[in-house]
Amino acid sequence: MGLRLEGGLAITFTDMGKRHSWLCGILLAAPLLASCGGRASQKRSDSTLTMLVGSYAPANEEGVRMFRFDQETGDCKAVCGLKGISNPSFLIITDDGKRVYAVGENSEEKATAHLIRLNQQAGTLTLADTKAVHGADPCHLAIMPDSMHLVTANYSGGSITIFPLKADGTMGESDVIHFTGCGPDTTRQEQAHLHCVYPSPDGKWLMADDLGSDCIHMFPLAPRTRLGIDTSTAQNACMAPGSGPRHAVFDAEGKHLYLLNELQGDVVVCNYANGRLAQVQSIQADSVGARGSADIHLSPDGKYLYASNRLKADGIAIFKVDTHTGLLTRAGYQDTGAHPRNFAITPNGKYLLVACRDANCIEIYQRDAYTGMLTDTGKRIQMPRPVVIQFAR
Repeated sequence: MGLRLEGGLAITFTDMGKRHSWLCGILLAAPLLASCGGRASQKRSDSTLTMLVGSYAPANEEGVRMFRFDQETGDCKAVCGLKGISNPSFLIITDDGKRVYAVGENSEEKATAHLIRLNQQAGTLTLADTKAVHGADPCHLAIMPDSMHLVTANYSGGSITIFPLKADGTMGESDVIHFTGCGPDTTRQEQAHLHCVYPSPDGKWLMADDLGSDCIHMFPLAPRTRLGIDTSTAQNACMAPGSGPRHAVFDAEGKHLYLLNELQGDVVVCNYANGRLAQVQSIQADSVGARGSADIHLSPDGKYLYASNRLKADGIAIFKVDTHTGLLTRAGYQDTGAHPRNFAITPNGKYLLVACRDANCIEIYQRDAYTGMLTDTGKRIQMPRPVVIQFAR
């Protein structure tokens, strides 16, 4: 079925049906063989976090690794690694800390989504479910607020894939929504490129950042339906031509969206209310025209915002947030190792960890809560091609 959205972007809805079920039956044979054992006898202090890291790695390497990170001292200990997933470049941990969903960022024939069982106490990861995504290069994923649907953003596929979730967390038969559209950059915006998916803070919309078409696709959430969204009333929030929307984050009150544009290298501040975005500011994160801005996060207290840049002058741009208006002021810049694709801030706000893909390590920075500035601790977690860091709650 074809759909037409605001802005002239066409969407094709694809039901994978029995063909998809057959493919999944083949892929499900392997998960029970792929698991890792941790140190069950290790005692954890109140300041110790379970940290998972995804990477670009072949399936015969430990692409997902578990660590214990002390958010008071900045010390880190390796626990275990999990084989069996090709290029687990993005992952999320459920709120109960028991399940992990990861992408397998590969060509369409090999693109996958995975369920991993997480036992924090025992320090183990077990691959429990694998499904075909039917969209090339899935690079991001999210669980909808109803906890009954998982959605992936498929960069090269120009699509999102929606999986219903069963009671045990395994994935059902998927549906794929394809987008059409392009931008003025004929090299990097020749088609739709879905880069990030996330629910709105009011739990009413699914949002999908499209680098190729310079917009955020917005779907009303429809709990207890097959897709979990209403495709008939979707809308687009259009950004500047050639900007290349990549990742975004809402503030804690859900009133402001901070969108990082990969190509233009700016952070766009939008007021949000009732499914509408109103742009109020654009401020540069990338000041050298590298066209490789990557990740964006707010500090836990909401007073500072951080955005990573790659390809030239690799590092983290630091902004002070006006907590009343949501507007940003440039506060500083921290140089990092090569290709800081992703980073994470500890829940207590004391440390910021940067996944430096091409430096083959995670760099650990101490964060000043008053100035927002970062200080390199000199501590490094060595591992090949890390690209995503997540802390379990």
